[in-house]
Amino acid sequence: MKKFTVPCDFGGQKAPFDVYIGNPKPGNHPLQNQASWLSKERGGTIPQEVMESFQKLLDLAEKNNVSFEDLCVYALNVAGQEGGDQQTQTEGQA
Repeated sequence: MKKFTVPCDFGGQKAPFDVYIGNPKPGNHPLQNQASWLSKERGGTIPQEVMESFQKLLDLAEKNNVSFEDLCVYALNVAGQEGGDQQTQTEGQA
């Protein structure tokens, strides 16, 4: 499981929030449960572009039979090197 910190929206205010990426059940969005919890319990939302990015990475990982977690780490590292979203961070979890 990998931990990522993404900027989320809390009533118009952006704040970092940790999400955890693993292998979701087939047919589920990788952040589905966490997005639901964040909305219900904290009144926050994960930005649509973040949701779409993780879904695209999941689709790509499944298509190419590679680790979804590893692909997420790789993609965010490349984005960071190319001047991508500097607020998104990753941290490995055992």
